[in-house]
Amino acid sequence: MGDSSASSNRVKLRDGRLLAYRERGVPKEEAKYKIILVHGFGSSKDMNFSSSNELIEELGVYFLFYDRSGYGESDSNTKRSLQSEVDDIAELADQLELGPKFYLIGISMGSYPTWGCLKHIPHRLSGVAFVAPVVNYRWPSLPTKLIKKDYRRGIIKWGLRISKYAPGLLHWWVIQKLFPSTSSVLESNPVYFNSHDMEVLKRTTGFPMLTKDSLRERDVFDTLRDDFMACFGQWDFEPADLSISKESCVHIWHGKEDKVVPFQLQRCILQNQPLINYHEIPQGGHLIVHYDGICDAILRALLDS
Repeated sequence: MGDSSASSNRVKLRDGRLLAYRERGVPKEEAKYKIILVHGFGSSKDMNFSSSNELIEELGVYFLFYDRSGYGESDSNTKRSLQSEVDDIAELADQLELGPKFYLIGISMGSYPTWGCLKHIPHRLSGVAFVAPVVNYRWPSLPTKLIKKDYRRGIIKWGLRISKYAPGLLHWWVIQKLFPSTSSVLESNPVYFNSHDMEVLKRTTGFPMLTKDSLRERDVFDTLRDDFMACFGQWDFEPADLSISKESCVHIWHGKEDKVVPFQLQRCILQNQPLINYHEIPQGGHLIVHYDGICDAILRALLDS
């Protein structure tokens, strides 16, 4: 079982930036399925996608994990946008010779580059799985009555405004006010996580970029801010606009107890895209990707469909 996580591999993009990546699974040349994993907010290529080695061997899966721009060991992109995220994925796939088509798994905020690929490079995708994907409250198809009183919408709206017009003030506020200690603002916080998520956080490293010490570094803060703005800012489309068929092989996995993204918003997407395969985990929170057996289930559903 090949795994180059100990080494630091990087590719040079056309604009000169370096993207770091690691590989897992069967050798690329022998793989039946090639999958790129798109990590979320504050994460990296070292995220844990805990599919079993036995299943990976059985199916013949090659995984490509990479640090999105500014994360981990990848260079930052001062012009980050939804389109630039798509371009990075396409160029990474080309440089590593994954072939004309590949699979994508987008996790949490890694969903916005994944939606971008469905919009801009659908011909490159064999199938897509979203795991606890975030939702952009600017999507016109979201019912006003559902999102009007959603406190998350207000937080995001405020965050976008201050990120754009007063980033220095936001940096100060995050360091001085948001963090009561040096621990992560997200870890073990019942506002964001249900009881199953809290158990996950006891045995994982959580969100290393979201600690007070990390955020003191302005480049870390700027990466997170730019990622947030690209995700929740104005898009040139919404999921309802996409042409998704059964052959598109698109799956959404979401927890019914997700406190970061309400499950009702995913169901709204399905009303406009009924051919998306929806998997709702009854007692699942936002960290379902770390639950026992979920990664194997995601792989089987994506690759057997």
